[in-house]
Amino acid sequence: MPTILVVTLICASSLAAQDCTRDTAQDVITHPAHSPQECMLLGPAIAAGTGRGTEAGTYVKTLCERRR
Repeated sequence: MPTILVVTLICASSLAAQDCTRDTAQDVITHPAHSPQECMLLGPAIAAGTGRGTEAGTYVKTLCERRR
């Protein structure tokens, strides 16, 4: 069972990276991952696959969280 959760945040480009959180993001996409490396690779790929991370005025931020 994957122990890491990929959290892909789609944030407005006017928002500073440190202020981009689950609460301030325009969209939040989660997905399981098996390792931190997989998590970091999956985040942008997931956003691109949905078409959300490529919109003008937005950027993608990836977080890797331990599942409880």
